[in-house]
Amino acid sequence: MSSFLYQRPIHNPLSDPYPISPRSSSNSQKSYSIFSPTTLLVLLSLMVVMGVFFPWVGMRESLFSVTKPSISKWRDYTLAQAVSFVAQNGTVIVCAVSQPYLPFLNNWLISITRQKHQDKVLVIAEDYATLYKVNERWPGHAVLVPPALDSQTAHKFGSQGFFNFTSRRPRHLLHILELGYNVMYNDVDMVWLADPFPYLEGKHDVYFTDDMTAVKPLNHSHDLPPPGKKGRTYICSCMIFLRPTSGAKLVMKKWIEEMKDQPWSRAKKANDQPAFNWALDKLANKVDLYLLPQAAFPTGGLYFKNKTWVQETKGMHVIIHNNYILGFEKKIKRFHDYGLWLVDDHALESPLGRI
Repeated sequence: MSSFLYQRPIHNPLSDPYPISPRSSSNSQKSYSIFSPTTLLVLLSLMVVMGVFFPWVGMRESLFSVTKPSISKWRDYTLAQAVSFVAQNGTVIVCAVSQPYLPFLNNWLISITRQKHQDKVLVIAEDYATLYKVNERWPGHAVLVPPALDSQTAHKFGSQGFFNFTSRRPRHLLHILELGYNVMYNDVDMVWLADPFPYLEGKHDVYFTDDMTAVKPLNHSHDLPPPGKKGRTYICSCMIFLRPTSGAKLVMKKWIEEMKDQPWSRAKKANDQPAFNWALDKLANKVDLYLLPQAAFPTGGLYFKNKTWVQETKGMHVIIHNNYILGFEKKIKRFHDYGLWLVDDHALESPLGRI
């Protein structure tokens, strides 16, 4: 796999631009002797040109042409190949990104790099611009599962483009599970403050976080919470860990079914999260589910709005989700205000550098 990923186009040496003319005649041979001053001057000129100009051409080609990854290679790169390349100890960390979210991707990657888990990250690009940008900087760590989406509509919450974007998530995760890997999914408007893997206790099928802002006791149950006012639970679909078990695969299949039953419409601007909750509720007695601790994985509506709780749980926070707010600029400002917008001063810590 590594040889496939880092293969470079074979450089064809430049041919001689001054070949011996096939139109030579006996008259021309008689006119010039190989030792004549004119012939020697021509030969000397050729030696200078070949010795000085062409090595620079070759070096220029080496610097600017040979080292650039082949675009066609990444178009043909499959999810199975990508997962096999990035996975470590049978685990892969996945996000799905369209071009407008590249700054958030970089911010998220910096925080993961600080926890030394960046090498197992796979970016599922939802457009070709993202696919090429990531693989140009970080070869092999981005893959596109066709068809590509419209990157300008996929990020608008409540739009049909956003629904189309998020509805692909369980299909990607199911495919990875069927390949036999553990998979953690994150939205990229998250920041890691500590390593989340020690919190994935036991051998449960599906791990998730509560999206409610009500404060839970520190020793709260890890069972699926009871349904809320809408008759379903309110679990966040933005931070999930799955083991490649029959139970986890069943949840992903049920999630896909629920979204088919609840398609987007202008009247009902659906997204993937209610369908995920319906799937969990309907399979709660058939699948081993695990609610992660609230103090470590708080929703944005709690972390950014309850200062008392933040102080009481200081030092316990692991992954912060910048939800309960809409809009790029508002999210960035809030990250700035809390010292969680890292890309301005720490971009070089990211595998992507400054983008």
